[in-house]
Amino acid sequence: MPPETADVSVIMPAYRAAATIGRALASIAAQTLPPREVIVVDDGSDDGTSEAAQAMVPGMNGAALRIFRQDNQGPGAARNHALTKAACRYVAFLDADDEWLPEKIERSMAHLAEGYTLVAHDGWVIRDGETEALECSRRFASGRDPYVELYRRGYIDTCSVVVLREAVMEAGGFDAELPVGQDFDLFLSILGQPGTPFLVFPERLVRYHITPGSVTSNTARRLSCQLRILRRHAPRLARFPGLTLPSVWFRVLAVHYEALTVYRSRRDAMGLARTLASLALSLPRETFGVLP
Repeated sequence: MPPETADVSVIMPAYRAAATIGRALASIAAQTLPPREVIVVDDGSDDGTSEAAQAMVPGMNGAALRIFRQDNQGPGAARNHALTKAACRYVAFLDADDEWLPEKIERSMAHLAEGYTLVAHDGWVIRDGETEALECSRRFASGRDPYVELYRRGYIDTCSVVVLREAVMEAGGFDAELPVGQDFDLFLSILGQPGTPFLVFPERLVRYHITPGSVTSNTARRLSCQLRILRRHAPRLARFPGLTLPSVWFRVLAVHYEALTVYRSRRDAMGLARTLASLALSLPRETFGVLP
């Protein structure tokens, strides 16, 4: 008798991930409640990524593994490609260099049954051989409103998310023109609709493996994209009286502080100077951008 599966399509973009995609797919196969399907989109890899994924097909524990290839267009375009192929009510996201713990889908589906559009959870970050806790649920519960706190701190991590596919499609999917932060941008769009219920629950069910060449490691590009995103979604804060300007200021300071911390750790004086100049320009520009 085939195993019970969840009504979930797992979306996995993959670029030059031959060395890690087997681990990611194995973590899906090890779920106590496997997904119905896994959709891998090889984003123009030249290292055998598709072949490494194909080798996992027989061992997916009831989940159908479907593999597609496209020319290199970035992770946002790869996820959008996968979304057009997805057949399930819910979608979940796992990058090809990360992994889920076995109860991730089962625990997420239990919370979704309570009526949420999107659920996410805590995780572990593995960087330079060190493991640290990622406490997203604490930030979710710490502010006056979870959406305002999301705008300020960006506490939802993509590989922890399970969400209604319909909500993703209605929000327009991922903005493939953003090199960094397409996921944050999408979640702000979905959850910015009034009355959209979401939850970040306090269980660590994903491991993130951070490498020096990863997308999140490009500090200047990340800062630029985050400024575009905060500007794009600032109007959604209008329904929270008195919180728009403080939230915009908080976000401007937060993204610059993140960049400054990286440049300081690298002793990069030029990067520090550029970031301080950006901060001096961004605070008045974003302030006047949201004033009536």
